[in-house]
Amino acid sequence: MKPYLALVPLASGLLVLSGFAQSAGKLEGRWDLTLQSGGETYPSWIEISGDASPSVRVVSRGGSVHPAGDVKAEGSHITFSENKGHTKWNLQLEGDKLTGTQEHGSTKAEVSGERSPALDRSAPAAWSAPEPLFNGKDLSGWIPDKPDKNHWKVESGELLNVSPGANIRTERKFDDFKLHIEFNCPRPGNSGIYLRGRYETQVEYEIKKEDPYHALGSIYGFLAPSTELPAKPGQWETFDITLVGRTVTVVRDGVTTIDAKQIPGITGGALDSNEGAPGPIYLQGDHTGGMKYRNITIAVPQK
Repeated sequence: MKPYLALVPLASGLLVLSGFAQSAGKLEGRWDLTLQSGGETYPSWIEISGDASPSVRVVSRGGSVHPAGDVKAEGSHITFSENKGHTKWNLQLEGDKLTGTQEHGSTKAEVSGERSPALDRSAPAAWSAPEPLFNGKDLSGWIPDKPDKNHWKVESGELLNVSPGANIRTERKFDDFKLHIEFNCPRPGNSGIYLRGRYETQVEYEIKKEDPYHALGSIYGFLAPSTELPAKPGQWETFDITLVGRTVTVVRDGVTTIDAKQIPGITGGALDSNEGAPGPIYLQGDHTGGMKYRNITIAVPQK
């Protein structure tokens, strides 16, 4: 995912996730939002921290998490803006749900929101044997989001996106899993692997070097790799990604780069904001031609 908004460094502003309150009856907390406008529905996410003088972080339809401006809160009512003041939010807490509007110019969206689930669960005692999600022969088991713009094909046992167009996702949906996937990203190149269709593991070799929160192997905008590995554009690399609840571990080329960190919320480009539900493995194909994936397998908790 390539951001379309002006971004600011987030490293110093990230919250200690395990201690972040989700207080019933208060605005403070993380919220999974659904927006409806012109017959279209799409997800968003906000985090409200502080009670007396709150601050807000936003994940919009695309791009990265970013701070809101002009935050004003009174009782159960909060307003804020983003996109240099061009997008305005007006939200009201009713019971334990958020409702309100988002306005951008003449476009108005109706907003509904629920508190993000904790998804605090332990790793399973055992995992199943890995099974393939891609058979190396055809696109069986995969669905493009825009069939008329689909440029994914199978070539030499590899899943190749010939040119920018559709994203593609698995028919199957998953809760907790261990994913193995190999990727070959050209320079310039920009793609992403969405876990449950909601959390993007960034795949990119842009001409301009990205900051750690948007670089290869990050959970886009939220979690930066702890180690910077050598760039290998045009070469095969591997990710082994374990997701349990919202706790993620990323191993790139055998090196653990994110070690059991919590993902705060959905990232830009997510399929939906229903974080408590299972979701697919979702590959971004709308940015770059020449992206390749292969040897995609998944293990799930053993019953």
